[in-house]
Amino acid sequence: MKSIAIIQSNYIPWKGYFDIINSVDEFVLYDDMQYTKRDWRNRNKIKTSKGTEWLSMPVAVKGKYLQKIKDTYTVNDDWRRKHWKSILSNYSKAPFLDHYRSQFEELYLNSTERNLSKINFAFINLICRLLEIDTELKCSSDYDFEGKKTKALLEICKLAEATEYWSGPSAKEYFDQELFNDQGIKVKWMDYSGYEEYNQLYGEIDHYVSVIDLLFNEGPNAKKYMKSFKEIAS
Repeated sequence: MKSIAIIQSNYIPWKGYFDIINSVDEFVLYDDMQYTKRDWRNRNKIKTSKGTEWLSMPVAVKGKYLQKIKDTYTVNDDWRRKHWKSILSNYSKAPFLDHYRSQFEELYLNSTERNLSKINFAFINLICRLLEIDTELKCSSDYDFEGKKTKALLEICKLAEATEYWSGPSAKEYFDQELFNDQGIKVKWMDYSGYEEYNQLYGEIDHYVSVIDLLFNEGPNAKKYMKSFKEIAS
């Protein structure tokens, strides 16, 4: 038995993203997908005293957004210091900022990587280590496949020798589950409802900001507020 999830890479994703990573044996960053503007590929939200704030990486886009995520690059490195400065300012009172500061500072200030997919992979890999998630991380470009949409996902599953495929609920609108059923691959849908509230700065709880909010506020206890760790323990 081997479980797998295949999802586009996001920049410092929310906690639900890491719940699905923690639920499978292999997680594939779908970097062969088309880059989409005003999406989670190059940006995410943090909490501030004035509400949520977007942290966005400026990227170069060619034509009518036909480029793949793996072929997308940031236009400069200025965003790194801006993002890190904003994080330090808005989480200065978070009890566990200093606990993780050096690891994030290394990626923000000492990396010169411009490839969007590789930048996202580095942050996702770091956060997995901090949450003690040992799921194998790969990119779809690691696999030689030709199909599109559901057929592409199925090809990757077969190449990875997966017997179970996990997906987020939003994919139900376009996902052809019969293709997986015909190949004997079980499909499971992630449930993102019912998250427990944690100690969060700046008023009313917002579950959909970047997972760094949970890490900086709860530290090693962050796993207690994620659904996948509770399910594994039970």
